Amino acid sequence: MRIDYMNESPMIFREYFGYMETIKGKSAKTVEGYFFDLRSFFRYIKLSRGLVDSDSKFEEISILDVDLNLIESVHLTDVFEFLNYAASVRSNNNNTRSRKCSSLRSFYHYLYSTTGQIKHNPVQELSNPKIPKKLPKYLDLEQSIELLHAVDGKFKERDYCILTLFLNCGMRLSELVGINLSDIRADNSLRITGKGNKQRIVYLNEACINAINAYKRVRPVEGVIDRDALFISQQLKRISPKTVQYLVKKYLGKINLNDGYSTHKLRHTAATLMYQQGGVDTRVLKDILGHENMNTTEIYTHLSNEQIKKAINSNPLAKLDIKK
Repeated sequence: MRIDYMNESPMIFREYFGYMETIKGKSAKTVEGYFFDLRSFFRYIKLSRGLVDSDSKFEEISILDVDLNLIESVHLTDVFEFLNYAASVRSNNNNTRSRKCSSLRSFYHYLYSTTGQIKHNPVQELSNPKIPKKLPKYLDLEQSIELLHAVDGKFKERDYCILTLFLNCGMRLSELVGINLSDIRADNSLRITGKGNKQRIVYLNEACINAINAYKRVRPVEGVIDRDALFISQQLKRISPKTVQYLVKKYLGKINLNDGYSTHKLRHTAATLMYQQGGVDTRVLKDILGHENMNTTEIYTHLSNEQIKKAINSNPLAKLDIKK
């Protein structure tokens, strides 16, 4: 259930959220995330300063009375204490606390640098918690082929097309669900609407074209509510993210890839296969995936064990044995 963050926020928050959506082009989902983080922080501030009863339930503390005076009274030590509270009491991991830091920096930057409503920025020197770098999980080529072979059932053409686009184009879940028939162009390219409503063009390979054409031959037409939506659900509406997640999980389960694999891992898979086996340059990969900066793309340039082994064995000294 979506939260009506505008009605649950004080005016100064609403102004900030409006700025982030209309001027900065952030999606409603992203702005909702800012709301959750700011609400959590100012609930903590009110609780820690005795502005509400000490036995108040954290989830029930209202932030509607948060004003500029309270916002400006925050010090960096308050943020450190909040992050400790988030870790020890709320069980927030490093990723979650890092996101909260980013939300606070964005909010205070808006108040200090953009609108000049506060005289100092208490979080200007705030650093994000260090997050250990992990290699993203992905399917190898054989597993990807096995996943496609696992598709069956009443909606097999639709499901096969969904998996094919994920594995070949590396799109996000929201991007796939949002594809319209009108986004498929005559030159076999696809217009994708990504984060912040930013559009990009990807070119469809033969597998994608064949999968789309096969699905369009059986795609419902009569009674469809959203006629331009490419992927249609059993209820004759645009397919929902939850339905796509369910069907991906179902087929992953059929090939015994349950633990730690998800819809987003298919995006990792596409990027990894393009880089490792297709030799795609990272700058091109960045545009295909719709990343804003190269640092994000570089997580997909991890090397497989086989590549590392091959690199070591390619050393001209690899076969040298001076004892012989």
